[in-house]
Amino acid sequence: MILLEVQPAERVDAEALIVPVFEDRPETRFGAGGLAGEVTGKALEMTLLHHVTGVSAARVLLAGAGKAEKFTASEQRNLAGAAVRYLKLKSVTRMALALDPAFAAPEFAQAAIEGAILGDFDTDTYKTGEKKKTAESFAVAAEAGGEPLERAIERGRIIAEAQNAARALVNEPGNRLTPSGVAAAARQVAAEYGLECRVLEREEMAALGMRALLGVAQGSAEPPALVTLRYQPPGAPAEAHLGLVGKGVTFDSGGISIKPSDGMEKMKYDMAGGASAIGAMRAIAQLKPAISVTAFIPCVENMPGGRAQRPGDIVTAMSGKTIEVINTDAEGRLILADALTYARSLGCTHLVDVATLTGAIVVALGHLRAGLFASDDGLRDRVLRASQSAGERLWPMPLDEDYKDYLKSAPADLSNVGGRWGGAVTAAIFLKEFAADTPWAHLDIAGTAWVDEEKPHLAKGPTGFPVRTLVRLALDWEG
Repeated sequence: MILLEVQPAERVDAEALIVPVFEDRPETRFGAGGLAGEVTGKALEMTLLHHVTGVSAARVLLAGAGKAEKFTASEQRNLAGAAVRYLKLKSVTRMALALDPAFAAPEFAQAAIEGAILGDFDTDTYKTGEKKKTAESFAVAAEAGGEPLERAIERGRIIAEAQNAARALVNEPGNRLTPSGVAAAARQVAAEYGLECRVLEREEMAALGMRALLGVAQGSAEPPALVTLRYQPPGAPAEAHLGLVGKGVTFDSGGISIKPSDGMEKMKYDMAGGASAIGAMRAIAQLKPAISVTAFIPCVENMPGGRAQRPGDIVTAMSGKTIEVINTDAEGRLILADALTYARSLGCTHLVDVATLTGAIVVALGHLRAGLFASDDGLRDRVLRASQSAGERLWPMPLDEDYKDYLKSAPADLSNVGGRWGGAVTAAIFLKEFAADTPWAHLDIAGTAWVDEEKPHLAKGPTGFPVRTLVRLALDWEG
């Protein structure tokens, strides 16, 4: 339960009141005045006090916020998430966060709600013992209310719950979430939130000429599915139809070019791009931006079965281009190629694809930023602005035309890999061929789709990146 409490924070009835404390601005209220030297305000440092005089809440959590001059909505989000995770370990389930008067703008309230909901998520779905506690209620306490603050809190709830829904999908193991399972999850979202849903089966994809996608799927006993979710508001402008394309490989063994066994269990995460597209559509359906948005999620399982495609095979994509499959573990770009062509055929005017596509982007950017490639400067700038507003970090990467030389193939129009160097760039260049002249952006989220170690504000496992960016992109679309 998410609440807005318009009253002094001291009067809020909760099991714990979270109070941001800054390094460069000593706090004397809420019991902090007598703790000189003990409470430094260092970012995410937590000090728990009990039965503070003059405070209705049973406990006060002094949460380090760092330097006030550097405190942004992103820091607010992380602080709220870290506080919730800290308090859950103390079996505290009813919490409130005191909005600092200097940081009481709607975007800070929204970030606090997002952080609290994201911090409440854990990946212990299949544990049979006692599960981790969950927050029963979270309130934001503000000295002044109003409709903008109320809207921001509701928006934060919708977006964070959608992001957690994406995380829950990604957390499912490959034996529980197959391509058909993704389709079922999309149908459920469509039914609950009023979206149009269509799922193409193998025969329909074959009739459309999607041989790149079907080639990846042919080694698995699990049938492929191409999921579409459509949001079309009344009066939507005809000149803008945003297409979100999310990679949906529910398990990636690498196929005949099989991956090393060490770490292969993480390849259940190879549908994180598709999950983020579904999560974004769930939020978009509720927040109702002015433009039409359609998500396309090509779903396959990449397995080395007796019918699996081989290195050296040549497939013809829906666009008519021929592709020499040099490495069957470069499968994501093959399924995205047909999905991008399909999105263009349905009238999408702008395309954004999201994929755990290359290890090379992790080498380049680590686990802190995703790579952003774009064929159109205007769309690149829109995506960057959306990511900055949403607190999800991207970094623009090159897309020079002569990188295409790495993809030359003697027997086909292009090969699906470009050798050792510039792997993230050549993967993007490959996709650009199928976006053609439609403005297109590509987010390589291989380094940001999950975290290997628990963070103070986030559980180990899937992150739901970049649900917030995709939602913000649609909400802020103009012209």
